[in-house]
Amino acid sequence: MSTLSERVPRLRQPEYTGENRCIPCTLVNLAVAAAGSGVVAVLAGPPAGVAAFAVSLALVYFRGYLVPGTPTLTKRYLPDSVLRLFDKDPQPAARSTDPFDVETVLLEADLVSECRGGEDLCLTPWFEREWNDRIDGLRDAADESSVADLFDSLDVDSDRVSIRAHGDAYEAYIDDMRVGQWESRGAYLADLAAEAVLRDHYPGWQQLGFDARAEVLGSLRLWLDRCPSCDGTVTIGEETVESCCRSIDVLASTCESCGARVFEAQLSPDAMAAE
Repeated sequence: MSTLSERVPRLRQPEYTGENRCIPCTLVNLAVAAAGSGVVAVLAGPPAGVAAFAVSLALVYFRGYLVPGTPTLTKRYLPDSVLRLFDKDPQPAARSTDPFDVETVLLEADLVSECRGGEDLCLTPWFEREWNDRIDGLRDAADESSVADLFDSLDVDSDRVSIRAHGDAYEAYIDDMRVGQWESRGAYLADLAAEAVLRDHYPGWQQLGFDARAEVLGSLRLWLDRCPSCDGTVTIGEETVESCCRSIDVLASTCESCGARVFEAQLSPDAMAAE
C-alpha cells in the first residue's frame, strides 16, 4: 500500500503549478471550490463543507486546477486583455518618455543598410563581422558578468545586477527584481556582444534607456543566421507557443542543430490577418 509521501508526487502536475501556475485558472477554481463547499455545508452540515473545501484546496495546490479542462477553457473564453495581466513579463529598469524608433537607431548607428534593391534591410558588413567576433569571444569566455554593462549610465550599481540561469534560459536581476530575460544562452550571448559593439561605436547608446537598449538588441537577433551557442544554422518561421495563460502566435528564430531559440516576437493580429 502506497504512503501519502509516495502519492503526493503523483498528484503534482508541474506544467500547471509552481512557476507555471495559471493565476486566472487558480482564481476560477477557488471560486468554484468555495461555491461547491458552501452547497455541501448547506446540504450536509458545516463540517462536511469545511472538509470539501480543504480537499478542493489540496487539489488546486497540487494539480493547479479543480475542474478538469480549466487551463484550456480559461485560454479559450477569458478575454485576452484579462489574461495578459497575469503573464509573467519582466519589469524594465528604466523607461524613456522620448519617442523611440528601433529602425532609426539601427540606421543611425550603421548597423543595417538597405539591400535587395531597397526592399529590405541587411546587416552592414563591418557590424556583422564585429558582432560575430564578439560572440565568438564570449562563447569561449568563462566569465559572462558583463550583463551589468546593459545598465551602464542608468544609475544602477553594477554590484546590484546579477544573472541567473534556468536550464538554457537566462534572467537578469537588480537585487531581487527581474528586469530582463533571454530565451537561451545564444540569445544572451548575442545581446552582450551587440551591446559591446554599440557601446564602443555608437555615441548615442549612452542616451538610450533600458527599454530602448533591450529593443534594439532584441531586434538585431532577427538577423542572426548562425547560432551564438553552437554555430548551427538558424531558421525563422511562425509558431504557436503556450504561456502561463495564453496561446500566442509568434515569429521565432531557432537553431536547427541545438534547438536554441534566439529570437521570438509576438505577431500582431493585423500581421496575422494580412497573410
